[in-house]
Amino acid sequence: MGVFVFLPLVLPLTAWPIARLAEQRLHPRTATRLLAGVAVVMAVCSTVCLGLLMVVGTAQLPGNPLPDAWSDPEVREAVPHDEVAGKLAIPALLAVLLACGRTLWRHGRVRRRAHRALAGLPGTEVAVLPDEVPYAYALPGRRRDRVVVTTALLSCLEPAERRALFAHERAHLAARHHRFLLAVQLAARANPFLRPLRTAVSYMAERWADEDAAQAVGSRRAVACAIGKAALVSRGTPVPTLAGFAAPGPVPRRVAALLGPAPAMRSWPSVFTSVGLAAWGAAAGTAVSALSSANSAVTMVLILHAATPL
Repeated sequence: MGVFVFLPLVLPLTAWPIARLAEQRLHPRTATRLLAGVAVVMAVCSTVCLGLLMVVGTAQLPGNPLPDAWSDPEVREAVPHDEVAGKLAIPALLAVLLACGRTLWRHGRVRRRAHRALAGLPGTEVAVLPDEVPYAYALPGRRRDRVVVTTALLSCLEPAERRALFAHERAHLAARHHRFLLAVQLAARANPFLRPLRTAVSYMAERWADEDAAQAVGSRRAVACAIGKAALVSRGTPVPTLAGFAAPGPVPRRVAALLGPAPAMRSWPSVFTSVGLAAWGAAAGTAVSALSSANSAVTMVLILHAATPL
């Protein structure tokens, strides 16, 4: 196993260049899918390696429930610096599990509360709340997806801008952006080095919805104006894993992108460009992370199986 068990913990650093360049050079749809996929794979790999290290650390603790043979020198020699890394992995993995559990619990709680708040309203696709606080967001559901908007925000927008708002939120629901947002939130909780990817995916999901809304209403300027106005008065969404209209930012960059030409749709950037090199670097880092975690897991299983008396 050797040092391979540590590689997935730091390989997310290879994705930082593409997290920055994807916002500028890739179509929002391509960037969102690419960065979310990289983040999820790297988060799973780093968590697996933390679990392997925790087994080594737990085997060294007195009174642990693991077989005594798992703390033999032959097992500990499989992991460099096992005295330090193995014991540090125990609180680290517990912290990851608690952080991910808290994120899932908060996401579920907010969605349940939002659905309960809409229980007395007509079962239409758009739920208009008589609230003096301006906000709008896409609320996915098991039976029905709904767009939640308040009268305070609608009163701030012109008719064309309202159509842009509804098109934007429908785009979030159609593309299931809440799944991408929740996935990168969990990935960032699992490995702090993945936080730049979480920020990039949150932004690119909004840009993806911006472009779909502009295509639906036929006016990029109307969408840009609606976003600008909503950003001045809106408070955002109740939880980061729900997609909103004017958040997350930065809003000026979204408005500037909408006032420019539509981005070209390409499935994968050329390797002879900066963004292409960054994308291939992130793909290589992801592949190495997956291979390293798989190699470490198989090696650990073989070692523990050999060390466990029959």
